[in-house]
Amino acid sequence: MKRKILLVLIAVLFLVMVGACVLLAMILSRGNDEEQAFESLSTLVAAGESAGGEEDAAIFTRDLSPLFEQNSDCVGWIYIADTAIDYPVMHTPYDPEKYLHLNFEEKYSYAGVPFLQGADRLDSDNLLIYGHNMKNGTMFHDLKKYRDYSYYATHPLIEWETANGLQVFSVFAVVRLKSDDAWYSFMDAADKAEFDEQVARMLKSSLYEIGIVPQYGQQLLTLSTCHGRSKSDRLIVVGVEL
Repeated sequence: MKRKILLVLIAVLFLVMVGACVLLAMILSRGNDEEQAFESLSTLVAAGESAGGEEDAAIFTRDLSPLFEQNSDCVGWIYIADTAIDYPVMHTPYDPEKYLHLNFEEKYSYAGVPFLQGADRLDSDNLLIYGHNMKNGTMFHDLKKYRDYSYYATHPLIEWETANGLQVFSVFAVVRLKSDDAWYSFMDAADKAEFDEQVARMLKSSLYEIGIVPQYGQQLLTLSTCHGRSKSDRLIVVGVEL
C-alpha cells in the first residue's frame, strides 16, 4: 500500500515538474517574441543622421513617423546607450496605465511598454516615464545598475526623442523612494522656488553625488521602476536636459 502511495506521489511530482518546465518555456518564448518585436520597431525607426558634431557622433536621430502611424498612443522613444533601454514610449492621459500590461499592438503583455505619466505634457518641467523591472533584463531592469556610481559614469546620458526632435539628458540623481513620494506629482513647478526645492530634495536623497545642479527653466526627465522588497518601493534615475 505504501509503495503504491509513493509511486502516486512520484508521478504527481513528475507531472508538476513537467508542467512547470512547460510553463517556463512558454514564458521565455513569449519574452523572446516580445523583445524581437521591439527590436523590429527599433530597426524600423533607425536613421543614420548624426544629431550633432564630433562630440555627439554616437547620437543619432530616429524617424518615428512609422510608429505614430501604427499606434497614435506612441509619443516618443527612450534610449540609453549600451543598455536594454531602447523602447517606444506611450502616452494615454485618458487611461494612464493602459500599457502597463499591453504591448505596442495593444495585446496582453506582462512586460508592457514604457509609458509617460498621464498628466504630463511633452513640455512639462518633469517628464516621468514608467517601465517594469523585468527579471530577464528587459524594460527598465538596467536602472538598478545605476545604484553603483561606476555604472553611472559609463552611462551618464539618456536620449529622449519625440516628434519635436531629439533631447539629451544628463543624469544628476539616482534615488530610492516610495510610490507616493511627492516627486511623482511634481510635473510643473509653480515658480523657481518650487523647482529649486524639489531638485534640492532629489540631490540630497541621491545615492551618490554627481555634481550637476539643474537650473530653473531646464527640463527634467525621470525614469522610474519598481525596486525593493515592498510593492511601493521605487528606484528613479533623473536627468536634466543638456
